[in-house]
Amino acid sequence: MTEAAVTQPSSEGHPQTPGEHGAHYTSTGLDNRKLAMWGFLGSECLLFGALISAYLLYRGRGAGTKPIDVYDIPYTSVSSFVLLMSSLTMVLALSALQRDDERQSRIWLMATALLGMTFIGGQVYEFTTFVHEGLSLTSNPASSAFFVLTGFHGTHVTLGIIMLLSLVGMSAAGKVGKQNSLYVELVGLYWHFVDIVWVVIFTVVYLMPSPSGTG
Repeated sequence: MTEAAVTQPSSEGHPQTPGEHGAHYTSTGLDNRKLAMWGFLGSECLLFGALISAYLLYRGRGAGTKPIDVYDIPYTSVSSFVLLMSSLTMVLALSALQRDDERQSRIWLMATALLGMTFIGGQVYEFTTFVHEGLSLTSNPASSAFFVLTGFHGTHVTLGIIMLLSLVGMSAAGKVGKQNSLYVELVGLYWHFVDIVWVVIFTVVYLMPSPSGTG
């Protein structure tokens, strides 16, 4: 068998043998695990697109207290900044691992998880405050759409935190290193996605004016 028959190009254009990483690559040149993650995130775009559309449809409807009446924009802005900063620490974690600095990577991964926890803690506090002010999941269609949308996003952030902490544990056990940094890259893709989704939610839910004359 010739050399050309036993090698195939990698995603970087270099030949790989079947015994290395070649078995994970598709005809597109992308690792099939990364391709699967992009496919999953594409489906998540549809989910959040539907939830955001539902909020836009119902945000001005119903009697009683509506989300727009109880927003604390400065507080939510700080919480949003915290989540956006976690994208930076996620990039630094992957960069450190690719330099074969596992200790520094673990530090940045833990920092990302802590920033995510801070965001979730802020969201729980915000929800609690809203309930005390008379806004609940069943108050009216506007509040239902708000809590479902932001609650689903919070659930996604929580899952991301669990994945980050798992990576920290696996790295400490020597199971995640430069040779398999793809695991960190995949979690990073997911984490950046939930951050971008929050930017859209914050803009649409908190910053867009509510339609007048509806109820």
